[in-house]
Amino acid sequence: MNQATDTLLSVRNVTKRFRGLVAVDKVSFDVPQGSIYAVIGPNGAGKTTLFNVIAGEFAPDGGEVVFDGRNVSGLAPNIICERGVGRTFQIVKPFPALSVQDNVMIGALLRKRTPAQAREWVDMVLDRLDLYDKRLQRASSLTLPDRKRLEVARAIATEPKLLLLDEVMAGLRPTETDRMVGVFRKLCKDHGVTILLIEHVMRAVMALADRILVLHHGAAIAEGTPETVVREPAVIESYLGAETEV
Repeated sequence: MNQATDTLLSVRNVTKRFRGLVAVDKVSFDVPQGSIYAVIGPNGAGKTTLFNVIAGEFAPDGGEVVFDGRNVSGLAPNIICERGVGRTFQIVKPFPALSVQDNVMIGALLRKRTPAQAREWVDMVLDRLDLYDKRLQRASSLTLPDRKRLEVARAIATEPKLLLLDEVMAGLRPTETDRMVGVFRKLCKDHGVTILLIEHVMRAVMALADRILVLHHGAAIAEGTPETVVREPAVIESYLGAETEV
């Protein structure tokens, strides 16, 4: 496990409503710098809505999001990205007519001053995600595992301090999942990127996470180390069930 003490992200009593529905209900947690933190829960638990609040897609109706010591609640997504939050999306949508390399270039140009600097950085990112040999292919030609890696590459290209991963391992075979786990471990350990992930693949969660938050009907029902959380009766009843074989 990572030894991290400084808090990079603090979610404080965040609430998000859609008319009469409370999608996120007074959720609080802290993500230490240099850690990997997972959010799990059944479909409809509010996980992606929580991500959207953190990333600026939605403003919270209550509470606040503090990133790197500053309140970012309600700021536009591009501003939050500029401050150091990168994210992936559950449904991957690369620019299909562009090459793999050019898809990632778009993110790299956020911080690189010249196209040459951006291209050099992009090639490093693609190499890290085993996509370098496919850099000139159109994104539309990629397999699902490669599209997933491209989605991650586009987020990493913005050089985030905090990387939000929304079910990037869904639909992958176990060997592909293990490959992605290795990428994220290296990204965190060697490059200091803090990771907050939503994931249903418990194999990946148990291999990666320092701590886990469990959501159910928008509310937090458990938080702690993976070993502790998966043994919580409320978590087993509401979510894990037969999935407790991790």
